[in-house]
Amino acid sequence: MDDLRIGVIGFGARHDLAVHAHRPGEGSAVTVVADPSARGKAQAREAIGEDVAVVDSVEELLAGHEVDAVMILTPDATHASVALRTLGAGIATFCEKPMAISVEDADAMLALAQEQRARLYVGHNMRHMPVVRQMKAIVDSGRIGRVRAIWCRHFVGAGGDFYFKDWHAEREKAMSLLLQKGAHDIDVIHWLAGGYTRRVSGIGDLAVYGDITDRRDNSDRRMGDWYDVDIWPPTTLRELNPVVDVEDISMLQMRLDNGVLASYQQCHFTPDYWRNYTVIGDAGRIENMGDGAGDQIHLWESRRSGPGRPDAVEVIARADGGHGGADPSLVAEFLRFARSGGATDVSVIAAREAVATGVLGAESIRDGGVPRDVPPVAPELRAYFDGGQA
Repeated sequence: MDDLRIGVIGFGARHDLAVHAHRPGEGSAVTVVADPSARGKAQAREAIGEDVAVVDSVEELLAGHEVDAVMILTPDATHASVALRTLGAGIATFCEKPMAISVEDADAMLALAQEQRARLYVGHNMRHMPVVRQMKAIVDSGRIGRVRAIWCRHFVGAGGDFYFKDWHAEREKAMSLLLQKGAHDIDVIHWLAGGYTRRVSGIGDLAVYGDITDRRDNSDRRMGDWYDVDIWPPTTLRELNPVVDVEDISMLQMRLDNGVLASYQQCHFTPDYWRNYTVIGDAGRIENMGDGAGDQIHLWESRRSGPGRPDAVEVIARADGGHGGADPSLVAEFLRFARSGGATDVSVIAAREAVATGVLGAESIRDGGVPRDVPPVAPELRAYFDGGQA
């Protein structure tokens, strides 16, 4: 089997995904990397090998190199514009999540991928995380009955370092952290619930980081250069991005198309860093106590249970690789899909629905909580993508 030739666009914070795809002689090889920075080029040569071609732009990559698939690992605001170039060229495209920062751009990507019959895949790696897959298996088993409600609390203990010292802090470049961060959780809520949000409202605030006046242009650095776990409390953080106008705490209420009610809370100044999902059915409920290997999922299915006394406990499995083993599994699924097509656990329609819910939820927050209706994907597009992009 010849190696798939992979082009990588952007070699920054998520470059590990490209490393997972580089398996020369085993089915895939990164042959060219596009990154405008000297640091990105040097890191590509170090991680992939001195023989990898390096160029400045997606235009140079497409004009000068034949590839079978591309991986878009650039900042969020550029995902759609880059993907429209690669999809327009008919190339199988991996786009890191969120697939776009506007509903219009996400829908344009869907339309062009169908028109060109170019395979599109979005990097929602949490669908491959053991904690999520195990909760999904419990839900699908019917043990808790029909799902009626889902609550998610996301404690982002590293929020100041991860999202308020670079472009993530700017609405113009990120729209809202309900996309960069929340798209994961909204997608998981939709997957566990078996439906998509059709109405959303929210409240939120820039409660902490907007008051910090110590600012710096950190474009010459990356998160690893400034991250310091010993800085506490968050109000003592320094050298924030010059522009900080996204919310650092957000709360959404969602009504899904199948009647499930859901809520999502995201806070970027907590001391702890983990996600807590509660799924309530009409015959029981489950809740994860931690989201890493060795943590637990608790199951309540009788009236004799109580706080700290679940009826059953499932230990979250261990897997090798980033994000609890999700990253290598995600890349392996994309490579198989790029070569052969077919159904995938990651859903392009769900990726679009996560963007739409996050965008309209942010608009609601900024409009005093006024509810927003989330427009569905056109039926013919949904059928095409849910059918494996045949």
